[in-house]
Amino acid sequence: MSNPLIQLLVLAAIAIFLILRLRNVLGTRDGFEPSQVDEDAQPARRRFEVIEGTADEPDHDIFDHAEPGSPTAEALAAMKEVDPSFGVADFLNGAKSAYEMILMAFERGDLSEVRPFLADPVAEAFQSVIDARKAQGQNVEAQFLGLRDTGLAGAEFDHSTVIAEVSVRFVGELIAATKDSEGNVVDGDPKAARKQRDVWTFARDMGQADPNWQLVATG
Repeated sequence: MSNPLIQLLVLAAIAIFLILRLRNVLGTRDGFEPSQVDEDAQPARRRFEVIEGTADEPDHDIFDHAEPGSPTAEALAAMKEVDPSFGVADFLNGAKSAYEMILMAFERGDLSEVRPFLADPVAEAFQSVIDARKAQGQNVEAQFLGLRDTGLAGAEFDHSTVIAEVSVRFVGELIAATKDSEGNVVDGDPKAARKQRDVWTFARDMGQADPNWQLVATG
């Protein structure tokens, strides 16, 4: 037998041996087996389903101002369910403007421009103070310097009446002096700033289209 033939037989034997080894290692494919693409896609699909099935993202508009799970947070969430346009941050920004407008109207003794934003008991209380000043010949000179702090103090929601109440803490700074009919200062200081601390409660019927809130209590 020639050398080339022997070499050919040896190579054939080696090839058969390698095929048998690979068959034992890799196994055989019997029946239906998912393709590798399908197997890779399944984990991705499972991950997508987990994302879709997770609970709602936390409402930072609420939790930036109220402790999660607190009565205040639950009341704010109920307000949003009734009126999705309601936002805590937007409300507080509006409350800041309302605070300055109402406070300065009271100090200057003219509530006409802010009367729609005052509940009747609050308007009557403010007006009685204004009338008492006038009766004594007093007037107030005031300048609002700005708010130093504003924060949510509490919130309540009545599900039966859909009436919402939100209390806001204000720390303002202003210059105010009360003068008598002769111009003498009887209260305050026309040259020195003072801090004004208040907690005001605003209310609104969340079922009404009117977005305006009314001041219902001061403290």
